[in-house]
Amino acid sequence: MKRKALKLVALYTALCAVALTAQVQTACGVENALVFPSQGKSGMVVAGQEAAARAGLEVLKGGGNAVDGAVTMAFVMAVTLPRAGNIGGGGFMLIHSAKTKEVVAIDYWQKAPGRASRNMFTDRDGNADLKLRRQSHLATAVPGTVAGLAMALQKFGTISLAQALAPAIRYAEEGFVINEKLATNMKAYETLLRAWPATAKIFVKPDGKLYGAGDILVQKDLAGTLKAIAKDGPDAFYKGATADLIVKQMQANGGLITREDLAAYEPLFRTPVRGSYRGYDVISMSPPSAGGVHIIEILNILEGFDLSRSGQNSAATIHLTAEAMKRAFADLSEYLGDPDFVKVPVKGLTSKSYAADLRTKINPLKTTSGKDIRPGDAPRYERDETTHFSIVDKEGNAVSSTYTLNGNFGNGMVVEGAGFLLNNEMDNFNVRPGRIDEGGIREGEANAITPNKRMLSAMSPTIVMKDGKVFLVTGSPGSSRIISTNLQVIMNVIDHGMNIQEGVNAPRIHNEWLPDELQIEKGISPDTIKLLSNMGHTVVVGAAMGASSSILIDGKSSMRYGAADPRREGSALGY
Repeated sequence: MKRKALKLVALYTALCAVALTAQVQTACGVENALVFPSQGKSGMVVAGQEAAARAGLEVLKGGGNAVDGAVTMAFVMAVTLPRAGNIGGGGFMLIHSAKTKEVVAIDYWQKAPGRASRNMFTDRDGNADLKLRRQSHLATAVPGTVAGLAMALQKFGTISLAQALAPAIRYAEEGFVINEKLATNMKAYETLLRAWPATAKIFVKPDGKLYGAGDILVQKDLAGTLKAIAKDGPDAFYKGATADLIVKQMQANGGLITREDLAAYEPLFRTPVRGSYRGYDVISMSPPSAGGVHIIEILNILEGFDLSRSGQNSAATIHLTAEAMKRAFADLSEYLGDPDFVKVPVKGLTSKSYAADLRTKINPLKTTSGKDIRPGDAPRYERDETTHFSIVDKEGNAVSSTYTLNGNFGNGMVVEGAGFLLNNEMDNFNVRPGRIDEGGIREGEANAITPNKRMLSAMSPTIVMKDGKVFLVTGSPGSSRIISTNLQVIMNVIDHGMNIQEGVNAPRIHNEWLPDELQIEKGISPDTIKLLSNMGHTVVVGAAMGASSSILIDGKSSMRYGAADPRREGSALGY
């Protein structure tokens, strides 16, 4: 009987992993990618960490709205997903109001300290110091997470900041069980986690061993910081005792952040970028995110091809997608930056006419070499470890938000006495404008280091609408692959009629212009790879890309389907 039960479990798991139909989705829970339907007046959350997803769901069940749940999840991940969740980093958030039908964008991205300088990471010969720009206090930008989450809650939420912080405080103070995924991640970055005493104090046991799967991770200092924020609001972080601890550590270790930098930080409302694709409205994050602009630019190019006929992940579809990607990434290198410092031609880059011009340059049978592609003449009308969460409440309000420390565990340095990791987001600036970077791409002036400037990001939380209703809420981590991940999830459900779990699970591709490589995940057939090679592509089969957290809403039935990505830890929960 036991053996028979095990066989049934194995069959059930296999069916869930494939998720061939929406009916299979409704019954299945895949390891690290739990998929649940949610009917009518009910809520749905998808987050990159299960404890955070459950905390967000409890908020919805208790009558909170999507913003309440999103802020609660973000703070929980600052405790339970330390490699990416954070209060020491920053991000972007889209909020759709079911009442007003409007979508607002909140920029709570990091910014350069006031004493930052153009050549701060280069020597006299113009050579970049990678360690300095990634694993030093100099690499840390002014964090935006606490201010941004607090503003979103104040403007659009219904619960207090103290209520939103309560689950995170509990997990920090009482601890949580380290799962296999986090343990593996910590082991991979063990050298980084041991290098700084305040970091080692958290992640290394008193006996000298690294904490591992099954151990309980307690973070008392972080609990104290979160309690102070719950009591005194963002001022506790930007003007109070926490600010003093940050500045003290900066002064002692060559960092640039001052008390004035922290006190002056403000999250901003931005106008989201908008486009259309085959009858759907696509709304995404605007600069200083480059992701939203270029998702729309690529979709505009591809709209002129019949991708439904050529088929999902066929050689023809992959070829056309890669060629469109290359042209968008070339534009990214030239035009994108902080709109408060440079004029970004958003309207031109996202126009249908510009896309039509780029489309004429694509040979449907042969690739164009990256060295022969240059940024287009756009009409001038005007790192890697990140996490994303999507949420829809019973009223139809929706939130899509992506935030990060940049690298895994940021720069690896915990603020002593405050218990949180610092970001290394200064690395996202072009540190040698006009020069060719390590990836073979010319570093443009638009993203050069400037005091108080926000660095460029690929993060692109996105909401897709159909007939005025939310159809898809999506987003992903993955550095520059965020753009290609979000793009392909949208294409998979619109062009190829896939259910959301199929669309998230499907193998992905990425081409970043330079280096001129067509990167693909495992799962693309050898025959397809051969056809792509014959078209002139340099095909490289590599690691998994991105980790989508997506919610799809069926306009006819109001059924909501949540899909977390099996590539990484994550959960989709509904009620």
